Amino acid sequence: MSLIYEILKELSSTSLNYKGVRVNLFGIPKFKNYSKNSLSGTFSRLYKDGFIEDINFRTEVTPKGKKYLKRKIDSLKQFYCKFEKDAPKNLMVMFDIPETKKAEREWLRWHLKKFNYSMIQKSVWVGPSPLPEEFLEYIEKIKIKDGFKTFKLAKEYDFKK
Repeated sequence: MSLIYEILKELSSTSLNYKGVRVNLFGIPKFKNYSKNSLSGTFSRLYKDGFIEDINFRTEVTPKGKKYLKRKIDSLKQFYCKFEKDAPKNLMVMFDIPETKKAEREWLRWHLKKFNYSMIQKSVWVGPSPLPEEFLEYIEKIKIKDGFKTFKLAKEYDFKK
């Protein structure tokens, strides 16, 4: 996950501080694997974008930040792959998902790979059919269904051509 996600998650789930630095239950500083410049720039962007604010000398996650966190957590939903490796690739999936939903687009690509789909172009994939019903329902729930199209192929796609 991104540094933004980690920061918002920590700010909303813990209030432990030691000498002004967020720490875990063992007193170990959070975000020690990131450079000071990276953290400073990310915090600056979080303030500017309205994800966090200072309230009573404490940094708090705003409702907009909580909405971002919820969307990120929801986008982590996993689906089981029921397709065999050698299943016929007879379904073409095409999608056009806007940059504002980049996380959802990456989630979709990851799942298509998991379902043994092969990429023809970045937004055109071929694989076995049918896609799981709960997967298609979830695509509708996260509001990317409008940019998602499937086409049943008359015969299996041949990658050797």
